[in-house]
Amino acid sequence: MIEQSDRAPLLDWEEIPAAKLPSQSKKNGTDSSPPDRRLLDSTAPTVGYGGAAVVTAVRSVNGSPRLDYPGPCSPIHGNPGISLKQRVGWEERDQIVSVFVVTFDTRSGNMVEWCLPHDVNLDGVEFKSMASGSHRIADDFIYFRKGCYFGLACFANMPVESELERGARMKSVGILSPSYTLLYRYMHFLENQVQHQLQCPGSYSPLEAFYEDKKAVLPAAGNGLVPACPTSAWMPSINRCMHPEMKITHPAGCMSQFIRFFGEQIMVLWKFALLRKRILIFSPPPVGVVCYRVYCCCCLANVSIPGIGMSVPEFRPFFYINVADIATLATEMSYVACTTEKIFEEKKELYDVYVDNQNVKTHRDSLQSLLRVNGADREKYRKLSEQRQMLLYTQEVDGDCTSNEEDLFILFFMEQNNRIFQTISEVAGSEEPVLTEDHMRAMGLDPQADRSFLVDLMEVYGIDALLVVDNPCCR
Repeated sequence: MIEQSDRAPLLDWEEIPAAKLPSQSKKNGTDSSPPDRRLLDSTAPTVGYGGAAVVTAVRSVNGSPRLDYPGPCSPIHGNPGISLKQRVGWEERDQIVSVFVVTFDTRSGNMVEWCLPHDVNLDGVEFKSMASGSHRIADDFIYFRKGCYFGLACFANMPVESELERGARMKSVGILSPSYTLLYRYMHFLENQVQHQLQCPGSYSPLEAFYEDKKAVLPAAGNGLVPACPTSAWMPSINRCMHPEMKITHPAGCMSQFIRFFGEQIMVLWKFALLRKRILIFSPPPVGVVCYRVYCCCCLANVSIPGIGMSVPEFRPFFYINVADIATLATEMSYVACTTEKIFEEKKELYDVYVDNQNVKTHRDSLQSLLRVNGADREKYRKLSEQRQMLLYTQEVDGDCTSNEEDLFILFFMEQNNRIFQTISEVAGSEEPVLTEDHMRAMGLDPQADRSFLVDLMEVYGIDALLVVDNPCCR
């Protein structure tokens, strides 16, 4: 823990892992928190979208010496054969690149009022960390991308009796990191600090102390690109028995809410994600929960078969975007993003799929057929729902905390994706590379309704096979 500054009282702050959160089980007289707050139990490598984060073996199953590996090049990331047990005990180091305060000035608009380090490039952060329309809400949190870094900002709006401030004081306190998977740890601190900035403007000592304690030691600059959602199971490490409070503060805890929100439409989003389409999600503020939907969309496209997806466009998560990102989006082949600015709906050249609330639509004629939920989609959704109900029953009756809903959902779609690519790859490599109705049913696809989807999928991923399916109109 850092030392207290002598310039101003240091507000209490600390990372908030699941073990530190007040769980529902404690209220019921039991405690399922792990004894070691720094030990992370993962269903996947703890490498986030940013890829530049460093993972550290804090404990191994066989008691081997401590090892350090750089991000996605680590043995654990590159070996799909690593078991869940072998993945236990890996975590990312703190990598805070910048800390900043954004304010709304009635004359100048959004502006960065303070930051560390002083020479960091924060152009545009003042608009990413204070979403358009935020003046109508009391508070919010926002995930975003800034160049090759990811950011998390907490926004708050406080009424004041000031004509100069027009009755409202609005600020955001945020941080930047090469990987977003640990940013949730500091949400509690950022929430405290934005309230502190509203009540005591100009008091930056806690933020200075925080940055000195958590600042990153980064490798030499690379090409500045942000890696996409990896094709292996990379989900951020979280405790197996996840607390309810964690579910609303960590993106990895929102998959169940995401699927309940979209219902069967999740299968439509799944196809667009697998086809690496440009997906834009619109919602008025607050935007925090919508940032989680961006994360969830990326998870739908996970594939763990080596070599699959190497030639397709990277599936880049942008999280929150605004009009300042238009030029960047115009160069992207594939992405998922969210916005509060309705003007994007008119910029049809920037996206393939537009999601407004639960309404998924596309302006591209070639994709219209994918908007319809077919019988095979409903069957997959039914199986997913049954598995979830069985998991909840097991947790309630047997007190089983060895798995959670996030594991179930991510593995469900990954196994579905693996089955499809395994089948078409085997057929493409056979002496008779012909896909039939039986192959499509084995992949969980509708032989008629999913025909165009499968043709597009093979084209996007460069898999050469002939699809032979009877046309009912010709019978």
